[in-house]
Amino acid sequence: MISYDEALQRVVESISPIHSIERPLQDAAGLVLAAPATARWGMPLCNNSAMDGYAICTPLADDKSGHLLIGASYAGHPFSGKVTPGEAVRITTGAALPAGATTVVPIEDADEKGDQVIFKVRPEAGQNVRRAGEEYQPGEVLVAKGTRLRAGEIALLASAGVENVRIYPPLRVAVISTGDELVELGQKPGHGQVINSNVHFLRTRLCECGCLPTCLGIGGDEQKKLDQLIDQALDTDIIITTGGVSVGEKDHVLETLENRNFEKIFWKVAIKPGKPVLFGKVADTPFFGLPGNPAATAATFELFVKPALKRLAGHDVVNPAKRIATLAHEVKGGGKRQVFLWCKLNWQKDGYTVSVGPRQGSGQNRCLTQVNAMLPVPIGVDRIEKGKIVEVLLLDDTASWQ
Repeated sequence: MISYDEALQRVVESISPIHSIERPLQDAAGLVLAAPATARWGMPLCNNSAMDGYAICTPLADDKSGHLLIGASYAGHPFSGKVTPGEAVRITTGAALPAGATTVVPIEDADEKGDQVIFKVRPEAGQNVRRAGEEYQPGEVLVAKGTRLRAGEIALLASAGVENVRIYPPLRVAVISTGDELVELGQKPGHGQVINSNVHFLRTRLCECGCLPTCLGIGGDEQKKLDQLIDQALDTDIIITTGGVSVGEKDHVLETLENRNFEKIFWKVAIKPGKPVLFGKVADTPFFGLPGNPAATAATFELFVKPALKRLAGHDVVNPAKRIATLAHEVKGGGKRQVFLWCKLNWQKDGYTVSVGPRQGSGQNRCLTQVNAMLPVPIGVDRIEKGKIVEVLLLDDTASWQ
């Protein structure tokens, strides 16, 4: 069996981003840029005022000299004349600085008396002026390739006149369930049956990651049915199955794939839960065979599928984000396999603390609730004592993996 680190490296190295498309900026939220986005013009477009006040020429000849008020410049309605020494123009925040003006005196530092303005303090030359192009210049790269477009990036590009961007489109992900014991939500499980909860975990998680999941149903433990579902899944960007990847008599996923010239990149990783996870390519489409136990499905999704999704979606950084924390209580390890424990990371006044839930069984769903991280316990470590400094993997390092 290979290690977690080696398996993750193989996933990342074997996957490339999908083909990019051009899309209107307003439709690109949450997606990743496939090409740098540059400014069409500089910003600000012209010198403008950083506050409400009076635009004047500096330096002043006399601290107490009055300035003749000759007009006003409002945002969207600039003053058309020119300011000369001894003159002032009333100006609002964001309004264009009149020709000849170099300085804005805050309104609270001046007294207006008729057509005269008297300053309470001596202004400094150039104060309270936003210079043309000081934020960015025409042609400047504003957002680099590989950046996910969040609200801030969208607003920045809009201000620079960027109408269309080249992005990686939302990933289309096929999900196939296997196992004769599975029944759909809405049915009452019979003796030896369980609700197919894995498909609901994966659908929800994929949506949270900005993907477009297509859940193709339950293939049961019948090889012919599984083969048909894989055919349906081949036009997506990535395929995920749950169950059927161990060595049991009814585990047919690998056998079915091998009949299709499957490129197996790894099968079985020295981790707990999730040891029998399978990864490879079928007809050049990345394929993950996840174990069927709920916590093992969830763990292998977080550890391997999520980085693969980020890589496909064009992210430069795909590995899970990490945090350093103090362990709130003792935890046990797993000997010959690296154990990943579901845990809760909390911020205290002097740093993070992490606590591990009491339920860690691979066959449970309950251990997946109220957690936000996973604690890796290295191979050969039987326990980690309370108060030790540990490194945890975040489950939700960004709002979306797109």
